Order: sequence, then structure tokens, then C-alpha cells
Amino acid sequence: MNRDLIVIGASAGGVEVLLGLVAELPRDLPATILVALHSTPGFVSELPDLLTSRGKLPASHPIHNEEIKRGRIYIAPPDNQLLVRHGFMGVVRGPRENGHRPAIDALFRSASWAYGPRVIGVLLTGYQDCGTAGLMSIKARGGVAVV
Repeated sequence: MNRDLIVIGASAGGVEVLLGLVAELPRDLPATILVALHSTPGFVSELPDLLTSRGKLPASHPIHNEEIKRGRIYIAPPDNQLLVRHGFMGVVRGPRENGHRPAIDALFRSASWAYGPRVIGVLLTGYQDCGTAGLMSIKARGGVAVV
């Protein structure tokens, strides 16, 4: 099975773990990484620059309907949901889930619907049960869950 979509969820406390993780990824990673990191509305995120400088893969905030490309890291923009459709990303100001936007569950659930068993879901940190429903969706569609 080709598992080429990695979705990562973290609360604000997961930034250091995320930075360490991307530092270990190879330049020729045959997958795409999408990240939902809890942030507050109005927050100006420098996370794409931090991840790009710490690792070998370019990182950015995607725009709505941007094509998913391998070997890249896409981070949900503050106060927006990052959703996955087959081949593309949706960046929308949808409802909060578990009090968060971006929400881990929204990213995980949409990735599982679009890519099924090709998804690896990684939950680094979360608030209460945030990410649990999304990981269950990934597992139900044949993907891999890592906590």
C-alpha cells in the first residue's frame, strides 16, 4: 500500500516536537504532509518559515483549491480549516471543532474520506479528545494512526 499522505495534528504545545520531526525527514520524501496546529484568531504564523529552515522540505500555508504536491509540508492558516479533497486542499473558515479552528479532526476526517488507506494520521498533542474522531476515521478507512 502506498501511504503518501501524512496528516499531523498538534496543539500549540506540539511546535517543538513538530520542528524536531521535520528535521529528520528526507529531502526525497515520497509523500505530502499536512498539519493542523491549534492557534488563536489573529495569530500571525511563522511556522512555515520555521519548518522550512529546520528541515529539508519546503513548508507553506496553502491557498484554497491549491494542488497537493509531494515532498511539501502544508500548514493550516490560522483561524481556517485545512480540508483535503482528492488532489487539492480546501482552506475555509468553517465551524470550530472542539473549540478550534484549525481543527485536527476536520483535517484528519477529510483526508480519510479523500485518500482512505493511503493516509497516515499522526497526533502529536491535543486538547481533551481533539483528534480522536479523526484518527478513528483514518483507521476505519484502512489508514494508519500514530499517537
